[in-house]
Amino acid sequence: MKVQLLDLAAQYRKIRKEVLSEIKTVCDSQHYVLGKNVSGLESEIAAYCGAKFAVGVASGTDALLLALMAAGVKAGDKVATSPFTFFATAGSIARLGAIPLFVDIDPDTYNIDPVKLEAALKKNKRVKAIIPVHLYGQCADMAPIMKLGRSSRIPVIEDAAQSIGAAYKGKRAGSIGDMGCLSFYPTKNLGCFGDGGMVTTNDPRLAERLKMLRVHGSRVRYYHDEVGVNSRLDELQAAILRVKLKYLDSWASGRQRNAKRYDTLLRKAAIKGVLSIPFIPAENVSVYNQYVIRVKKRDELRAHLSAAGVGSEVYYPLSLHMQKCFKGLGYRRGSLPVSEAAAREVLALPIYPELTPAQQRHVVDSIAGFYLKP
Repeated sequence: MKVQLLDLAAQYRKIRKEVLSEIKTVCDSQHYVLGKNVSGLESEIAAYCGAKFAVGVASGTDALLLALMAAGVKAGDKVATSPFTFFATAGSIARLGAIPLFVDIDPDTYNIDPVKLEAALKKNKRVKAIIPVHLYGQCADMAPIMKLGRSSRIPVIEDAAQSIGAAYKGKRAGSIGDMGCLSFYPTKNLGCFGDGGMVTTNDPRLAERLKMLRVHGSRVRYYHDEVGVNSRLDELQAAILRVKLKYLDSWASGRQRNAKRYDTLLRKAAIKGVLSIPFIPAENVSVYNQYVIRVKKRDELRAHLSAAGVGSEVYYPLSLHMQKCFKGLGYRRGSLPVSEAAAREVLALPIYPELTPAQQRHVVDSIAGFYLKP
């Protein structure tokens, strides 16, 4: 039996007619940039996330970049964030000439540790923004993070690229901080047919500033208040996302159902001492963009799974503070030990909603076969 890490074709087959119909409508209109589908999707995403405003942009990376620009982050400023995330989080900080201040993570959730964040803010006086990452589909511990941001007058920007629909204490990702950044890359729970992103906020001034910055810093055509960027979500992608948004909650339910089945199967397999399942705090609702186990002999297990026809992935094999491009920041191996340990041990298993019980049993049987072999 073969089990892909992600089967986007299975999802597409179910919505193909709807998607193609909307694509045809956009093509017939010949209106491709900042039209009714973009504005419609912005309203729908804002409502879905529980935010007042949403601004469509060209990618999740641009969402982070524009949020930082809107927050007033300049060259030489520091931005506190997690070292255990996709590169775009820190890359967007560096692109502005700002300095990533990496703060180690919680060993159970893999999200930024608020206690360590507080200590880092006390030691660093030039922090101009905080970017907690909602990794793998669940929110960071936002209450203490927001308290730190408010008491220090530092804006909090949620990196919710992997967590649209996730909730923390009843509030959805993207509605808690000053801004929230979403990615619509095809592998995300809500993915388009290319690149796309969005920034959510409850602040009308930030919303207007984001709209200005995404079109070269222009409020009136050909008149530029400042230097912005060219980052607009196009009509085709917005039309596709509007179709898919209708199914997002049911897809999330499928992922949650599959996560529970994995939890049960892995516990029954009794692979003790070498494997742990995801930890979801009581205040969190995870949408499982990834289902990530923590294991010993991770790379050997991954090779074994591949031979058994099971897809897997490592998110992420090298913490950002150890990346070559950030060598000049002065971090060394051992600087952020929790993140470094996670990078050696995490492994993502297939979790897409179309996954069958039989496929999941094959995944777990393959894992058990590796660890429990005579």
